[in-house]
Amino acid sequence: MKQYKLAFLGFGNVGRALARLMAAKSGELREQYGIEWRITGVASRRLGWLAKDAANTPNGFDVATLVSGQSYKDTAASSNSIEGWLRHARPDVVFETTSLNPETGQPAIDYLRATLEAGAHAITANKGVIVHGFSSLNELARTAGKRFLFESTVLDSAPVFSLFRETLPAAKLRGFSGVFSSTTNVIIETMEAGRSFEEGLKTAQDLGVAETDPSHDIDGWDATVKVCALANVLMGVQLKPVDVTRDGIRGLAPSKLQAARAAGAPFKLMARARLGRDGDLVATVRPEQVVASDPLGNIRGTSLGVHFELDMMPGLTITSHRPNLQSTAYGMLADFINAVRE
Repeated sequence: MKQYKLAFLGFGNVGRALARLMAAKSGELREQYGIEWRITGVASRRLGWLAKDAANTPNGFDVATLVSGQSYKDTAASSNSIEGWLRHARPDVVFETTSLNPETGQPAIDYLRATLEAGAHAITANKGVIVHGFSSLNELARTAGKRFLFESTVLDSAPVFSLFRETLPAAKLRGFSGVFSSTTNVIIETMEAGRSFEEGLKTAQDLGVAETDPSHDIDGWDATVKVCALANVLMGVQLKPVDVTRDGIRGLAPSKLQAARAAGAPFKLMARARLGRDGDLVATVRPEQVVASDPLGNIRGTSLGVHFELDMMPGLTITSHRPNLQSTAYGMLADFINAVRE
């Protein structure tokens, strides 16, 4: 039985959901995989850089106390930098769930670089990291003999990166299309029903799928970053957000959406990337009408999906039905098991 020291870098909704899920799955982790664990580090804007010294506090942080939002500042060692935090917490695995920076991926890239240099596996749900730092972090992980995994970055817990890594050897990806935003799905469908954009946004926020500032979803940035992440990892193309032709959903009028739905070809915010005959990758994120016979035509509500075109098969579609915080957390839990499993 191996006990792993874990550290959470970012402890918002996803971090807390992951901590709760790990506590709920402790018995299965122990019995099926021989894994025991404790949390020795947690860091966030609110908490600061907190660590329970792995040598002097063998039980680490109490999960129930952490997820309740109580402060540990009086009982945990506090650092001023990630390097000091890592020295105190001495983690075997770091889960990174800090805020998305679509322009540079920072400071998360530097955090994960420090994690790998400190000898810990790095697991992230941060799309910006994959867009701007995948190659360098992947190489650093390989050199350090550690794992750098990121299944939750695009389709929550639905296997995308692990699918290609583990089960599709020698398959060449020619292109893909995806519905990557629950927020825009909900807004569009609310407007199709005759209500306003603002009502659709409020519905998405009430469902918990829209951020307090939803502009990344509405303006297509979130989907754009996901397109870049897939292209960078699965196609080996260094695609950046500025290379993607992008248009959000702000210009869609309810009357136009209602007419499209009545005609059997409703609008969705579609993300696409495809290799041309000259080898160049053309990528777009924009509202498009999608018929029911399209592989993604029945993606509705908060569900997400991606359709791959490969040289070995004409199409492969993956759908994530109504993903939630636990779905995202599960993707990170699966990465953890795969990282430490011998």
